[in-house]
Amino acid sequence: MELLFLLFAVFAIIILTTKLKVHAFLALFIISISYGLFVGMPYADIITSINEGFGGTLGKIGLIIVLGVVIGAFLENTGGALAIAEKVLKIIGKKRVPTAMGIIGYIVSIPVFADSGFLLLHPLNKGLSKKAKISLAGSATALGIGLLASHTMVPPTPGPIAAAGILGADLGLVIAFGFPISIIALLAALVFANTYASKTYIDPDTDGTLNVENKIENRPSAIKSSIPILVPIVLIILKSSLKLERTDSNAKIIDMVDFLGEPVIALLIGVFLCLLLPKRLNYDMLSSTGWVGKAIKDAASIILITGTGGIFGKILQNSGIAETLGNILTDYNIGIFLPFVLAAALKTAQGSSTVALITAASIIMPMMPSLGFDSEIQKALVVVAIGAGSAVVSHANDSFFWVVTQMSGMNVKTGYRLFSLATAVLGFAGIISVFVLYAIWS
Repeated sequence: MELLFLLFAVFAIIILTTKLKVHAFLALFIISISYGLFVGMPYADIITSINEGFGGTLGKIGLIIVLGVVIGAFLENTGGALAIAEKVLKIIGKKRVPTAMGIIGYIVSIPVFADSGFLLLHPLNKGLSKKAKISLAGSATALGIGLLASHTMVPPTPGPIAAAGILGADLGLVIAFGFPISIIALLAALVFANTYASKTYIDPDTDGTLNVENKIENRPSAIKSSIPILVPIVLIILKSSLKLERTDSNAKIIDMVDFLGEPVIALLIGVFLCLLLPKRLNYDMLSSTGWVGKAIKDAASIILITGTGGIFGKILQNSGIAETLGNILTDYNIGIFLPFVLAAALKTAQGSSTVALITAASIIMPMMPSLGFDSEIQKALVVVAIGAGSAVVSHANDSFFWVVTQMSGMNVKTGYRLFSLATAVLGFAGIISVFVLYAIWS
């Protein structure tokens, strides 16, 4: 009966968030309490699970999400994201527009939400496609999957951070595995965009060459814009990879590296570095109505969803279903594919990659020991596997699907045939890469 209630719970989350348009925070919260009641958990245990699940999860990653969104806001509003885009374009070559846009999207979506990233880069994409005399279909598909690749698999984007926090995975290892796996997945999807999607012609419909120089004046350079992204990532990875034997002579250095490499401190440093991006720092940017205030409001929803995902996971853990379900699933021996399949099912059913990441991590979390995901490397690979699953597939119930198709002039049928299929290629290439690394490290 516990398994049946779990299936009903997941199905109810999907129905509430898609058909009834209930906010994911409220849906997860209601279903979490309902599940605890139906399986007969003591009332005191339900209350304890709510407090520990919400507080424990956000205690680890709540501030990280806020700081990551603030960094993205500065890059978006100062034009730093566009500066990075143009630099990559010069390196890749203007004739390889789809490949260049995929790479640009991948970089920009690390600090900027995928939807915002597409809206930000779409004028540049149209102008370059027009200049290169190519179909907008291939370049728009490439841009969409580039944004989605890092959005789902590479911290410090909120979804992977939330999943890592819920599963207790080392964020540095998640980044270390997420980068190469997501890049391999992106390359596979770019082959699809260049060889298949680009054959469908969509007129860029741009009069002349887009002059992006006039869009945002006094933009920072690409190198300067990259610093708030790269420095926190380097610090986090350094903390995870630097395993020195502690002695009296190096104790202070190890303590300093551990402190600076703590994700919340590393991203706070990234926020301070963002203050160097505006040509002239206006303190209104830091106010409740400025860039920081708007970023915090944008982060509120994802923080609430993440916290209630932690509640769901804690109730599942305390209900005792973890051991039961883990034993059943281990009999089927699908291993690292289980997190992927679960996230893919949630993504396809309800549309949001972030909700799929958080919900799948919440369900998997109590089962980690029984599934054999014990080591830090295995935990990190589970997070990336969930991320790969959360890319499969984007279609009509996903807001990002509509952003890509409507902005690029695709009808629904074309969107399914090009963009939805591209997200499937991205996700499956990602899980194959995860499986290979898991086989090597296990």
